[in-house]
Amino acid sequence: MLNVTRRDFLRTSSTLALTAPVLRATEPVTAKAADTLAAWKSAKIAAVSDSTHHSLHTYYLTSPESPDGKSVLFYASTTANGHDGELRVRDRAGGKETVLVRELSTEDAHRAALQQWVSGGKRIAYHNVLKSGEWVVGTIDLSGGTERILARGRQLAFGQPHGDIVPLYGMHWNPGTHRDCELLNVATGEITTTGLTADSLKSTYPDWVKGKFGERPISVFFPVISPDLSRVFCKVATPAGGDFRSKKASERFGLVCYDFKNSKFLSLTEKWGHPAWHPNSRDIMDLGGFVIDSTTGKSIRLPGDWRYPGSHPSYSPDGTLFTTDVMINRAPFDGPAGWWGIVVGNAKTGESVMVHKFDHSRGARSWRISHPHPIFSPDGKRVYFNVSDGEWTRLHVAEIA
Repeated sequence: MLNVTRRDFLRTSSTLALTAPVLRATEPVTAKAADTLAAWKSAKIAAVSDSTHHSLHTYYLTSPESPDGKSVLFYASTTANGHDGELRVRDRAGGKETVLVRELSTEDAHRAALQQWVSGGKRIAYHNVLKSGEWVVGTIDLSGGTERILARGRQLAFGQPHGDIVPLYGMHWNPGTHRDCELLNVATGEITTTGLTADSLKSTYPDWVKGKFGERPISVFFPVISPDLSRVFCKVATPAGGDFRSKKASERFGLVCYDFKNSKFLSLTEKWGHPAWHPNSRDIMDLGGFVIDSTTGKSIRLPGDWRYPGSHPSYSPDGTLFTTDVMINRAPFDGPAGWWGIVVGNAKTGESVMVHKFDHSRGARSWRISHPHPIFSPDGKRVYFNVSDGEWTRLHVAEIA
């Protein structure tokens, strides 16, 4: 087993207690695992929607496919930059598309409207910036088409598709009074406070906060809830003077892990890569092949060649595989300029295969580009990802038999 710090990728905070690693990745690739990777190498690739508009899935942290596997959720836009559009669901069997929410405006074409399945697929949550400039978080009930605005002055981050709870946080460029992580119950509309607050971050990690932010005000940024809904990881942000469509909107640092159930901070890693929860709700995979124990902050590096520039890694539903995107025009690859690839690999051994390569140099002309952001379907048989090979950025799917 290769057990290293993340010196070249992410440096672990000295405030953490380092204990035994969470994974032991020494097993050879089994015949079954090898067959699985071979199947992904020959996966069937197809666009999800037609080629007359952008069709964006939101991020590598939530699947656009419904929990029952019947529908695919995406953000559609006909504007060149992809900043204004609507939410649609497409029936996987028949191909019918239904518009759920119209007149949406987004921060960028990178995460779109943060649209995500919740309540076991009964509802969809999203956020929107109104023409007045006010940010709102809403839901739509698929059974009756009822749309509700449940929070104002906040943005949405990621919950879990089987749960009713989604996290809220203040606008990172101007959080105002909303500096903490709140939880919204999309079924009842109730918003509850948590112990993950700006003040508790300062008191728990005073030296780190002062070293990174000085005396500037901070807020919780982009909380992501674990599969069992008991934990969350987030960044910490401070305004940087720009508006929300600007690289200078805020400065953001750290990977903070917090335990909702026991109301306590668990660990702090100084730098944020592209973290994603393991199905066990304890481990976090990050770029570079590192796996972090959210309880202790201990990280190990998995075997294999993890030189995946631009990568956004995430686990399969059973935790045995990972998928990530990769810029193949950079070492160790030798592809055309602007081309990307989708990789699927063994989450213990690191062995992987290239599923698909494509031009990703065009698409939505947002100030922040849409990355492929691959993510598995709920049954683990498909991987969804965005492709920008023409006028439109379009959602694609790779499927094995």
